[in-house]
Amino acid sequence: MTIDSVSNALAPLCATAAEGSPLDKVEPIGSYALPNVPGKRVTIVRVSYGPGGFSRPHRHAGSVTAYITKGEIRSQLGGGPVETFGVGQSFFEPPGATHLVSANASMTEPAELIAVFVADEGAQLTTYLD
Repeated sequence: MTIDSVSNALAPLCATAAEGSPLDKVEPIGSYALPNVPGKRVTIVRVSYGPGGFSRPHRHAGSVTAYITKGEIRSQLGGGPVETFGVGQSFFEPPGATHLVSANASMTEPAELIAVFVADEGAQLTTYLD
């Protein structure tokens, strides 16, 4: 599978700048069926936030593990506290958790994370809240 076919397959499942600030970007990295877990798929994306960038509140269909690769990311799940994660740190989002805050902590530097989803085959990975 080429990265172009991965991008085309993932485009409708992933966030775009229209769902957050004009300073965010989601790039597909890969998506693979899990042969030892029939009906499940692992999907990997790179989320880049420009200075002040953010995503609107949302939920994910499956489990998500995020690993910070650049800058600092602010995150808040459900009614929990707003937490800040730096390079080398990770956080977990259970399926269906409300992700209220997902944003670059800096107004001057970019930030980036790698998100690994495990969800049902064909699931809409991200649903934005009104």
